[in-house]
Amino acid sequence: MATSFTQLIICLFAGVAIIVLLTARFHVHAFFALLIACFVVGLGVQMPFPAIMDAVKDGFGNIMRSLGLIIVLGTTLGIILEHTGSTKVLASYILKLVGDRNAVLAMSITGFIIGMPIFCDSGFIVLNGINKSLAKRAGISVAITSVALATGLLSVHCLIPPHPGATSAAGIIGVDMGKLILIGIIAALPSMLLGNLWANYAGKRMEFITAEEEVITEAVGKPPSVIKSFLPVIVPIILIAVRSFLTIEKSGGWLNIFSVLGEPAIALAIGILLAFNCGRNWTRSSVSKQLQESAEKAGGILVIIGAGGAFGAVLAATKIGEQFSAVLPLNALGLLFPFLITLILKTAQGSSTVAIITAASIVQPLLAALGLETDKGKLLCVLAMGAGSMIISHANDAYFWVISKFAGINMKSMLKIYSIATLLMGLVTLLTVYLLSFIM
Repeated sequence: MATSFTQLIICLFAGVAIIVLLTARFHVHAFFALLIACFVVGLGVQMPFPAIMDAVKDGFGNIMRSLGLIIVLGTTLGIILEHTGSTKVLASYILKLVGDRNAVLAMSITGFIIGMPIFCDSGFIVLNGINKSLAKRAGISVAITSVALATGLLSVHCLIPPHPGATSAAGIIGVDMGKLILIGIIAALPSMLLGNLWANYAGKRMEFITAEEEVITEAVGKPPSVIKSFLPVIVPIILIAVRSFLTIEKSGGWLNIFSVLGEPAIALAIGILLAFNCGRNWTRSSVSKQLQESAEKAGGILVIIGAGGAFGAVLAATKIGEQFSAVLPLNALGLLFPFLITLILKTAQGSSTVAIITAASIVQPLLAALGLETDKGKLLCVLAMGAGSMIISHANDAYFWVISKFAGINMKSMLKIYSIATLLMGLVTLLTVYLLSFIM
């Protein structure tokens, strides 16, 4: 298979264009868009059909092997925390700590903490009732608290596992999950704070419409205690982090416990058990319902991630890394390249998850050429893609409409206050990643 650089570039752009067009314009599920892109690129560079199929199967299978359990268990943890009311307990506790006068900061912190195990759209819907109540009590615009909550959730959603984009990118690029969680939290903090400042600044200058709809949430009985609510979030993070940063001796010893408990799948399973402890009066049918919902929601995510792994395997089979290295000065671009690729994909088709998975597939064969083949370089690369996946949320992003609908902010105001917030967040996160590259 002898392919010129020009032919390869044309096929790559055609594949990416197919993904964007099918997902954004025709609303085709991302799994099928990515799968079609595999064959567009493969056949375009004259790969034999059996070779394309082998690459697709290998890429899909490898990513499932490394990430499947983490995605399913992470999704389950988030759903159980929602069902037991733990998220509302955490939000109320944070509000109590900071006080009504710091209502906007309370919503940013709430989004940041609760967004660690829970997807941003689900988190916003679950917390919207508290958000509106707090805005009314504090006498401020609901637009301000809503954007503070939304940006707090988004800051961690794009950067840390078990969220599907960051988790998938870590698997494709080859990054330690524990280190990504810890450094990702550090990288997300400035983004969250900037979202808070922008919400305060711009929210006071925007027109907004009060939504007529109120969120109806399932009654869960007596809420759990604050400690019980925090444990399912904090314990898995601590276990995974300890395993990543401690040197486990092969000869044995108590530290070896962390090599088991800190395995991401095991740590998340422990978090699920702690989350079940937050609920009362569990029945066989209620447990079955939560697990069924978790499996169904995770299934939709898994097929996208698997197709992203397949797309990456096809790209790797084209020797794209060698071609780019021979023609372009990728080493001079470094972290800027994965950031820009993800930014373009996010802005074009709307989904942060699809953007970062596709970008990771493109970037992985180019790591050496970009000077990012070290463990540190790979970690920073994933964070740079996370920064790019924040930019720019607008009308083609489902989360954009979740915020607009449940907070009651009209589209014009959303574009001015929230879309600009995502632009600023992505830029400050990229700056943070560059600063981390000098001190790590």
